[in-house]
Amino acid sequence: MDIQVNAIDAAFARLREEGRTALIPFLTIGDPDLGTSVEIIEALEQAGADMIELGVPYSDPLADGPVIQRASERALANGRVTLEDCIQVAEHARGAGVKLPFILFSYYNPVLQFGLERFFELVTAKGISGLIIPDLPIEEDAELRAMAEAANIHLIPLVAPTSNDRVVRIAAKARGFVYCVSSLGVTGVRADFHQGIDEFLATVRSATNTPIAVGFGISSREQVERFSKQADGVIVGSAIVRKIEEVVPLLQSPAMKQDGLAQIRAFVGELKG
Repeated sequence: MDIQVNAIDAAFARLREEGRTALIPFLTIGDPDLGTSVEIIEALEQAGADMIELGVPYSDPLADGPVIQRASERALANGRVTLEDCIQVAEHARGAGVKLPFILFSYYNPVLQFGLERFFELVTAKGISGLIIPDLPIEEDAELRAMAEAANIHLIPLVAPTSNDRVVRIAAKARGFVYCVSSLGVTGVRADFHQGIDEFLATVRSATNTPIAVGFGISSREQVERFSKQADGVIVGSAIVRKIEEVVPLLQSPAMKQDGLAQIRAFVGELKG
Protein backbone atom coordinates (compact mmCIF):
# COMPACT_ATOMS: atom_id res chain seq x y z
CA MET A 1 0.00 0.00 0.00
CA ASP A 2 1.37 3.43 -0.95
CA ILE A 3 1.96 5.83 1.91
CA GLN A 4 0.52 9.26 1.29
CA VAL A 5 3.09 12.05 1.01
CA ASN A 6 3.33 13.98 4.25
CA ALA A 7 1.85 17.48 3.85
CA ILE A 8 5.03 19.12 5.21
CA ASP A 9 7.14 17.41 2.54
CA ALA A 10 4.65 18.42 -0.15
CA ALA A 11 4.70 22.05 1.02
CA PHE A 12 8.49 22.28 1.01
CA ALA A 13 8.66 20.63 -2.43
CA ARG A 14 6.19 23.16 -3.83
CA LEU A 15 8.00 26.10 -2.24
CA ARG A 16 11.34 24.87 -3.56
CA GLU A 17 9.93 24.78 -7.10
CA GLU A 18 8.62 28.33 -6.62
CA GLY A 19 11.90 29.58 -5.17
CA ARG A 20 10.24 30.61 -1.90
CA THR A 21 10.90 30.11 1.80
CA ALA A 22 8.23 28.78 4.17
CA LEU A 23 6.77 31.15 6.74
CA ILE A 24 5.82 29.09 9.79
CA PRO A 25 3.87 30.99 12.48
CA PHE A 26 3.45 29.64 16.00
CA LEU A 27 0.40 30.33 18.14
CA THR A 28 -0.73 29.17 21.56
CA ILE A 29 -4.03 27.32 21.20
CA GLY A 30 -6.76 28.62 23.49
CA ASP A 31 -5.41 32.17 23.61
CA PRO A 32 -7.78 33.86 24.11
CA ASP A 33 -10.17 30.89 23.58
CA LEU A 34 -10.46 27.76 21.46
CA GLY A 35 -13.00 29.13 18.98
CA THR A 36 -10.93 32.24 18.33
CA SER A 37 -7.86 30.05 17.78
CA VAL A 38 -9.64 28.52 14.78
CA GLU A 39 -10.32 31.99 13.39
CA ILE A 40 -6.69 33.04 13.96
CA ILE A 41 -5.52 29.95 12.05
CA GLU A 42 -7.78 31.01 9.15
CA ALA A 43 -6.29 34.53 9.31
CA LEU A 44 -2.73 33.15 9.27
CA GLU A 45 -3.43 31.10 6.15
CA GLN A 46 -5.06 34.09 4.46
CA ALA A 47 -1.96 36.17 5.29
CA GLY A 48 0.31 33.71 3.49
CA ALA A 49 1.50 31.27 6.15
CA ASP A 50 2.78 28.01 4.66
CA MET A 51 2.35 25.80 7.73
CA ILE A 52 1.46 26.48 11.36
CA GLU A 53 2.78 25.35 14.73
CA LEU A 54 -0.11 24.70 17.12
CA GLY A 55 1.24 25.25 20.63
CA VAL A 56 -0.32 23.27 23.47
CA PRO A 57 -0.52 25.58 26.53
CA TYR A 58 1.55 24.23 29.38
CA SER A 59 1.96 25.35 32.98
CA ASP A 60 5.76 24.97 33.00
CA PRO A 61 6.99 25.81 29.47
CA LEU A 62 10.76 25.49 29.94
CA ALA A 63 11.75 26.54 26.41
CA ASP A 64 9.38 29.50 26.22
CA GLY A 65 10.01 33.12 27.11
CA PRO A 66 7.60 35.49 28.87
CA VAL A 67 5.40 36.29 25.87
CA ILE A 68 4.46 32.66 25.22
CA GLN A 69 4.31 31.96 28.97
CA ARG A 70 1.67 34.69 29.31
CA ALA A 71 -0.26 33.22 26.37
CA SER A 72 -0.30 29.82 28.08
CA GLU A 73 -1.50 31.48 31.28
CA ARG A 74 -4.34 33.23 29.42
CA ALA A 75 -5.36 30.01 27.70
CA LEU A 76 -5.32 27.98 30.91
CA ALA A 77 -7.11 30.72 32.87
CA ASN A 78 -10.12 30.31 30.59
CA GLY A 79 -10.57 26.70 31.67
CA ARG A 80 -8.62 23.52 31.29
CA VAL A 81 -7.28 23.50 27.71
CA THR A 82 -6.14 19.94 27.09
CA LEU A 83 -3.91 18.28 24.52
CA GLU A 84 -7.05 16.79 22.97
CA ASP A 85 -8.69 20.23 22.80
CA CYS A 86 -5.73 21.53 20.80
CA ILE A 87 -5.87 18.64 18.36
CA GLN A 88 -9.61 19.18 17.94
CA VAL A 89 -8.89 22.81 16.99
CA ALA A 90 -6.93 21.43 14.03
CA GLU A 91 -10.01 19.45 12.97
CA HIS A 92 -12.27 22.51 13.31
CA ALA A 93 -9.83 24.55 11.21
CA ARG A 94 -9.93 21.87 8.52
CA GLY A 95 -13.72 22.08 8.66
CA ALA A 96 -13.42 25.83 8.07
CA GLY A 97 -11.42 25.15 4.90
CA VAL A 98 -7.83 25.55 6.10
CA LYS A 99 -5.48 23.48 3.91
CA LEU A 100 -1.96 24.15 5.17
CA PRO A 101 0.04 21.61 7.24
CA PHE A 102 -0.27 21.56 11.02
CA ILE A 103 2.62 20.89 13.40
CA LEU A 104 1.70 20.17 17.02
CA PHE A 105 4.09 21.69 19.57
CA SER A 106 3.81 20.05 22.99
CA TYR A 107 5.98 19.19 25.93
CA TYR A 108 6.34 15.46 26.48
CA ASN A 109 4.44 15.00 29.74
CA PRO A 110 0.97 15.79 28.29
CA VAL A 111 1.64 13.33 25.45
CA LEU A 112 2.84 10.62 27.82
CA GLN A 113 -0.12 11.13 30.15
CA PHE A 114 -2.52 10.97 27.22
CA GLY A 115 -1.08 7.60 26.14
CA LEU A 116 1.11 7.19 23.07
CA GLU A 117 -1.13 4.83 21.12
CA ARG A 118 -4.22 6.93 21.73
CA PHE A 119 -2.25 10.08 20.92
CA PHE A 120 -1.11 8.82 17.53
CA GLU A 121 -4.58 7.56 16.67
CA LEU A 122 -5.95 11.05 17.35
CA VAL A 123 -3.29 13.13 15.59
CA THR A 124 -3.49 10.87 12.55
CA ALA A 125 -7.29 11.15 12.42
CA LYS A 126 -7.25 14.95 12.84
CA GLY A 127 -4.71 15.78 10.16
CA ILE A 128 -1.57 16.66 12.14
CA SER A 129 1.54 16.32 9.93
CA GLY A 130 4.37 16.98 12.38
CA LEU A 131 5.33 17.03 16.06
CA ILE A 132 7.77 19.22 17.98
CA ILE A 133 8.52 18.06 21.53
CA PRO A 134 11.25 20.36 22.83
CA ASP A 135 11.99 18.53 26.07
CA LEU A 136 12.44 15.06 24.51
CA PRO A 137 16.15 14.55 23.65
CA ILE A 138 17.17 12.25 20.81
CA GLU A 139 18.69 9.83 23.32
CA GLU A 140 15.19 9.15 24.69
CA ASP A 141 12.91 9.49 21.65
CA ALA A 142 13.20 6.01 20.09
CA GLU A 143 9.70 4.80 21.02
CA LEU A 144 7.96 8.00 20.01
CA ARG A 145 10.00 8.28 16.81
CA ALA A 146 9.13 4.74 15.74
CA MET A 147 5.42 5.35 16.33
CA ALA A 148 5.59 8.67 14.47
CA GLU A 149 7.28 7.14 11.46
CA ALA A 150 4.74 4.31 11.38
CA ALA A 151 1.98 6.94 11.32
CA ASN A 152 3.75 9.06 8.64
CA ILE A 153 3.95 11.98 11.09
CA HIS A 154 7.25 13.83 11.22
CA LEU A 155 9.04 14.17 14.56
CA ILE A 156 10.86 17.46 14.04
CA PRO A 157 14.03 17.94 16.10
CA LEU A 158 15.33 21.18 17.59
CA VAL A 159 19.05 21.74 17.24
CA ALA A 160 20.92 24.57 18.93
CA PRO A 161 24.52 25.70 18.38
CA THR A 162 26.47 22.81 19.88
CA SER A 163 29.23 20.39 18.89
CA ASN A 164 29.34 19.44 15.22
CA ASP A 165 29.05 15.76 16.13
CA ARG A 166 25.77 16.35 17.94
CA VAL A 167 24.42 18.53 15.15
CA VAL A 168 25.14 15.73 12.68
CA ARG A 169 23.48 13.10 14.91
CA ILE A 170 20.33 15.17 15.35
CA ALA A 171 20.11 16.23 11.70
CA ALA A 172 20.56 12.66 10.48
CA LYS A 173 17.35 11.60 12.24
CA ALA A 174 15.32 14.63 11.16
CA ARG A 175 12.01 14.29 9.36
CA GLY A 176 10.01 17.18 7.91
CA PHE A 177 12.59 19.81 8.74
CA VAL A 178 15.34 20.58 11.23
CA TYR A 179 14.31 23.34 13.64
CA CYS A 180 17.47 25.42 14.01
CA VAL A 181 17.48 27.52 17.18
CA SER A 182 18.89 30.93 16.22
CA SER A 183 19.59 32.12 19.77
CA LEU A 184 20.60 30.48 23.00
CA GLY A 185 18.05 30.57 25.83
CA VAL A 186 14.26 30.67 25.70
CA THR A 187 12.00 31.98 22.96
CA GLY A 188 11.45 35.71 22.60
CA VAL A 189 11.81 38.67 20.27
CA ARG A 190 15.46 39.65 19.69
CA ALA A 191 17.43 42.28 17.84
CA ASP A 192 20.61 40.14 17.78
CA PHE A 193 21.22 36.44 17.25
CA HIS A 194 23.87 33.94 18.26
CA GLN A 195 27.22 35.24 17.03
CA GLY A 196 28.02 32.08 15.08
CA ILE A 197 24.56 31.66 13.57
CA ASP A 198 25.72 31.68 9.93
CA GLU A 199 28.35 29.00 10.49
CA PHE A 200 25.88 26.99 12.56
CA LEU A 201 23.27 27.02 9.79
CA ALA A 202 25.90 26.02 7.25
CA THR A 203 26.88 23.08 9.47
CA VAL A 204 23.27 21.90 9.75
CA ARG A 205 22.73 22.35 6.01
CA SER A 206 25.77 20.21 5.22
CA ALA A 207 24.61 17.46 7.61
CA THR A 208 21.22 16.69 6.02
CA ASN A 209 19.14 16.80 2.87
CA THR A 210 16.08 17.55 5.02
CA PRO A 211 14.87 21.17 4.88
CA ILE A 212 16.07 23.47 7.65
CA ALA A 213 13.99 26.17 9.34
CA VAL A 214 15.18 28.89 11.69
CA GLY A 215 13.29 30.03 14.79
CA PHE A 216 13.61 31.78 18.18
CA GLY A 217 13.62 35.55 18.15
CA ILE A 218 12.57 36.34 14.57
CA SER A 219 10.12 39.23 14.60
CA SER A 220 10.45 41.44 11.51
CA ARG A 221 10.32 41.30 7.72
CA GLU A 222 14.03 42.20 7.62
CA GLN A 223 14.91 39.23 9.83
CA VAL A 224 12.68 36.91 7.77
CA GLU A 225 14.51 38.05 4.61
CA ARG A 226 17.89 37.62 6.29
CA PHE A 227 17.28 33.99 7.20
CA SER A 228 15.40 33.18 3.99
CA LYS A 229 18.77 33.32 2.22
CA GLN A 230 20.08 30.45 4.34
CA ALA A 231 17.05 28.35 5.29
CA ASP A 232 14.04 26.67 3.74
CA GLY A 233 11.71 27.99 6.43
CA VAL A 234 11.46 30.77 8.98
CA ILE A 235 9.50 30.30 12.22
CA VAL A 236 7.93 33.29 13.95
CA GLY A 237 6.48 32.68 17.40
CA SER A 238 6.74 35.30 20.12
CA ALA A 239 6.19 38.25 17.76
CA ILE A 240 2.88 36.80 16.55
CA VAL A 241 1.82 35.74 20.04
CA ARG A 242 2.61 39.27 21.23
CA LYS A 243 0.45 40.73 18.43
CA ILE A 244 -2.40 38.43 19.55
CA GLU A 245 -1.84 39.64 23.13
CA GLU A 246 -2.16 43.26 21.97
CA VAL A 247 -5.53 42.62 20.30
CA VAL A 248 -7.05 40.27 22.91
CA PRO A 249 -9.56 42.96 23.99
CA LEU A 250 -10.72 43.23 20.37
CA LEU A 251 -10.88 39.46 19.92
CA GLN A 252 -13.07 39.16 23.00
CA SER A 253 -15.54 41.78 21.71
CA PRO A 254 -18.08 40.48 19.16
CA ALA A 255 -18.29 43.95 17.64
CA MET A 256 -14.50 44.35 17.29
CA LYS A 257 -13.34 40.79 16.66
CA GLN A 258 -12.90 41.18 12.92
CA ASP A 259 -10.69 44.22 13.49
CA GLY A 260 -8.49 42.18 15.82
CA LEU A 261 -8.21 39.37 13.28
CA ALA A 262 -7.43 41.91 10.56
CA GLN A 263 -4.53 43.30 12.62
CA ILE A 264 -3.09 39.79 13.06
CA ARG A 265 -3.52 39.11 9.35
CA ALA A 266 -1.79 42.38 8.43
CA PHE A 267 1.15 41.70 10.75
CA VAL A 268 1.75 38.22 9.31
CA GLY A 269 1.23 39.52 5.78
CA GLU A 270 4.00 42.05 6.41
CA LEU A 271 6.31 39.26 7.62
CA LYS A 272 5.51 37.28 4.49
CA GLY A 273 6.26 40.25 2.25
